[in-house]
Amino acid sequence: MTFPPQNGLPRLENAGIDAWLVRLFDTIDEANMPWITALVEACEQALGDNLVDMVPSYTTVLVHYDSLKLDAQQVKNVLQSLLVGLTANDTCANAGIKELPVWYDPSVGPELALLQQQTGFSLERIIQLHSEHSYRVFALGFAPGFAFMGSLPAELELPRLNTPRKRVPAGSVAITGRQTSAYPQVSPGGWNLIGRTPARLFDPESQALSLLQVGDRVRFVPVDKEEFIRLGGDTTATETLS
Repeated sequence: MTFPPQNGLPRLENAGIDAWLVRLFDTIDEANMPWITALVEACEQALGDNLVDMVPSYTTVLVHYDSLKLDAQQVKNVLQSLLVGLTANDTCANAGIKELPVWYDPSVGPELALLQQQTGFSLERIIQLHSEHSYRVFALGFAPGFAFMGSLPAELELPRLNTPRKRVPAGSVAITGRQTSAYPQVSPGGWNLIGRTPARLFDPESQALSLLQVGDRVRFVPVDKEEFIRLGGDTTATETLS
């Protein structure tokens, strides 16, 4: 099946002297991912060493090219040609699930109490809801290795914190809106923290750099404190916001 144009899409948008933004969709949907990853692979094959970077997201792909080798019109022609023959990436649709162990505990997930208060659910039910679903990685950003994943069960939906934390511990598992993620490094952050993973989400010495990639399917697997420590997890408590 070739890419189904709709509502004036796909559309090429100029993103500077050395980049094009390819807008494939106008709404966020997991069904977008096979098309997003297909375009990324097609660009890699067609542009090769002329590519500087590509940034896939929920509905778009930013194509950053070497302007010393190709001009804007040449790249536009390539992209238009690729879109005409684009087919969904079955590899993405059939990808295996990557599992992240998580210790769900109020000491490292201080917004668990907020979730219990707003939903009326027990801690066990909240953990079940978050961990029984698999999530698609829609985009990487904010920090190296930070994966925006969805879609979170509607029952667990929370807005961003009114006051972001100045220091979120590495590995903190978080939610906001219909998204979930885990912080790869210590950083500021405004998402609601519900647990912590010992997984190394970003490794600058590895070829892939990020443990999670766009299109991956991810499941969070509950572990107890003992297993969390055995896997190398840090049990230092996270600050609770007043």
